[in-house]
Amino acid sequence: MRSGATAMLRGLLDRPLASYYLLLSSSALLLTVGLVMVFSATMVESYAQQGSAFAVVVRQAMWALFGLVGFWIAQRLPARTYRSIARPLLVLSILLGLVLVAPNFGNAVVGTDELWIHVGPVQFQPAELAKFALLLWIADSLVRLGPRIASWRDLAVPMFPIVGVSLVIIGYSDLGTMLIIVAMFIGLLWSAGVPLRILATLFAIALAGSALLIAVQPYRMERILSFSRPEDFSEGWGYQAVQGYYAIADGGWFGVGLGESRQKWEWLPNGHNDFIFALIAEELGVVGCLVILALFGVLVYTGFRIARRSVDPFRKLVAAGVTIWLAGQAFINIGGVLGLIPITGVPLPFISDGGTALVVVLAAVGMLAGFARAEPDAASALRARNPSRLVRFLWAPLPPAPRETLDPDTVPTTRKP
Repeated sequence: MRSGATAMLRGLLDRPLASYYLLLSSSALLLTVGLVMVFSATMVESYAQQGSAFAVVVRQAMWALFGLVGFWIAQRLPARTYRSIARPLLVLSILLGLVLVAPNFGNAVVGTDELWIHVGPVQFQPAELAKFALLLWIADSLVRLGPRIASWRDLAVPMFPIVGVSLVIIGYSDLGTMLIIVAMFIGLLWSAGVPLRILATLFAIALAGSALLIAVQPYRMERILSFSRPEDFSEGWGYQAVQGYYAIADGGWFGVGLGESRQKWEWLPNGHNDFIFALIAEELGVVGCLVILALFGVLVYTGFRIARRSVDPFRKLVAAGVTIWLAGQAFINIGGVLGLIPITGVPLPFISDGGTALVVVLAAVGMLAGFARAEPDAASALRARNPSRLVRFLWAPLPPAPRETLDPDTVPTTRKP
């Protein structure tokens, strides 16, 4: 019986478009869960403040719609387009970051309002765009370097200064996002085959930089101090963590029921955003949390599978980078809620309330979907089907025909993700 189920699973995974469908299904389910939980988390406060329980979730659904448009566009673009926009996108994200940081440089505390650019009723968070821009630019730079990635000098100029400036700008106001980008950066270097001695040095520099940024903003040190015993700081930085623990404890194995959370009645701060996993634990219990973790597990497995099966070195690195980004952000968010690591305030991908983050994540997953369609077996299968022009126009064009060999001068030495 077990061998039969294993054989069936292997047969499904061996299908040419398995990566593509796994990516679509896991992302769609996470997005659906996110919209449901945002509605549950915000219905009380939304009704009290705006007279409609649906006001916040409707706004989030509109952002999801924009994100799906971004997904559709992203999966249609070839790899050369991403390589061509990498540098302009990085310059734009750095300039937007400077717009936020410059007026607040030297402040003792940087609040959440300083993380956003307001354009009329629309809020935009440049740090989310910076993740995407840095991912593309770093991957493109590593591919251009090729075998020279083993040289510290060739790797450092100009990559390290640009990445360092970007991380300082982002980390000054948003340490959590900076840590995600650091993990993605080191993961990309490792996937490309950069020697371990260079990775160890960069890791040490990242630790020292994080310590410096914590010292610059005193409230971050207070968060770290309240991490081990939040109950001793329940009147301050430990309050959110304690209320999150209450939510998790109340949920038990099967939860109190969807929509029945007690903590969302103005007890748990940011229950719709960075602490939405606590409300999931309260309403859906351990079982619901395991389902969420399983969906993220499928997503991460699929991302690394796409990276492993991609022939083009740029696609390989970007797929690994997107996967590390999403996995790292989910770990930081859930780890903070569960008390495994200090709280950093980053959203849970696909699920937390937040427009910019959702649009950027869906666009990144759309790019990953395009790479899944470009896997050699998937590309051959799609081209053999020869879909109509209408289907190609409405959904996605045919991927390029798989090539047996690549120019060795353009292929870096890569490790398997």
